[in-house]
Amino acid sequence: MESLNIYQNSYLFVIVFLFVALMLPIVALSVGRLLRPNQPTEQKMLTYESGMEPFQDARVQFHVRYYLFALLFVIFDVETVFLYPWAVAYEKLGVFALIEMLIFIVMLFLGLVYAWKKKVLKWR
Repeated sequence: MESLNIYQNSYLFVIVFLFVALMLPIVALSVGRLLRPNQPTEQKMLTYESGMEPFQDARVQFHVRYYLFALLFVIFDVETVFLYPWAVAYEKLGVFALIEMLIFIVMLFLGLVYAWKKKVLKWR
């Protein structure tokens, strides 16, 4: 009967954590909205460009290659995040984990080869 109580306490901690995680940003944003001064004027709604009147659209279009480079960086950055804990606990994990990590690295290498073949990494 006592083991059942331990499991219920574990779920209670998770529920309290989720409640706090949801309520913290809601409360913080609500309090900020109530406390901030709000007096919008036409002058305040203008786009600010060093005190000058805006003379063109402020949106700038970037070439898609920037996004592809950023995506590849994120993919290989996440790879290192997965490799580090595996390397620390390698002795405890054994050969099965070695095979899993090799499969993971091969899949990432195939993704790199695919990007290279599609000439995503070639800057013109």
